[in-house]
Amino acid sequence: MNLKEIISPIDKELEEFQKQFSGSMKSKVALIDLITKYILKQKGKKVRPVLVLLSAKLCGSINQRTYIAANLVELLHTATLVHDDVVDDAKKRRGLASINAVWKNKAAVLIGDFLLSKGLLVSLDNGEFEFLQTTSEAVRRMSEGELLQIQKARNFDATEETYFRVISDKTASLIKTCCKLGALSSTKDADKIEALSVYGENLGIAFQLRDDLLDYVGRKKLLGKSTGNDVKEKKFTLPLIYSLDNAPKKKSAEIMKLIKSDSIKKFESVYYFVEEYGGIEYSMKKTEHYGKKAADAIKDFKDSDAKTSLLELVNFVTKREY
Repeated sequence: MNLKEIISPIDKELEEFQKQFSGSMKSKVALIDLITKYILKQKGKKVRPVLVLLSAKLCGSINQRTYIAANLVELLHTATLVHDDVVDDAKKRRGLASINAVWKNKAAVLIGDFLLSKGLLVSLDNGEFEFLQTTSEAVRRMSEGELLQIQKARNFDATEETYFRVISDKTASLIKTCCKLGALSSTKDADKIEALSVYGENLGIAFQLRDDLLDYVGRKKLLGKSTGNDVKEKKFTLPLIYSLDNAPKKKSAEIMKLIKSDSIKKFESVYYFVEEYGGIEYSMKKTEHYGKKAADAIKDFKDSDAKTSLLELVNFVTKREY
């Protein structure tokens, strides 16, 4: 299945979400409305609200609480993307100029803060304190994950254990939150809520593993960005960490020296090193491993369109080319 087919059981609900999401960003300040309209033009895959809606449908039925949860996570996710572009000095987002490129860093940071506060208020105004607690925990983990990655990039000392901690906190925590909130919105069954939480955590890890792998093997045409960005930014992801651990010490030392340098042609050498010493194959196996853990977490749910979509989403995430 492609993503369009995966989403098809919740097409109408996704339209309703989009209406509510657009409304949740409205403001009395003209500049804010101008920027948020621009954000809405940046058509993303909407994976996070899709996960909220599908998880709710798997556990019961989609209701107004589900839309509140979907709005909360998408506002939070959008805020983090805007802030990430400032931190990374990114000039593009989903094929359009980034907010910081158009309106400069100050406005971008403040818009990110505005979206974050809107997300918090969506919960508070509707008395959804459990949603707020779950999401706040995810924000803490995301921040810690990002800062740990920065620390390890500076020290050039990332290990496989640290890498999995980083991606679990940085990426998987929000995916887990989406699935947990969706379940919470439609059931009180603790086992079902836990099963969706486990599904989301493992799906998030598989998603980031595939993302990091695509930085080595992805095609520029499909990705919309050049490969090798992680190497350029001295980010240590699993293909490189594994290869450095398994190559002869002399060879690893040469590659480390190259990574620390400012050579603009270093990616090609690092790519062949990672391919030769098993980093790409190992990362593929790990992606499949976490994908299977995600699928296994929901195997006991009765068969339905929502279950099929969530299982197909695992296939999509682990095999995607963009």
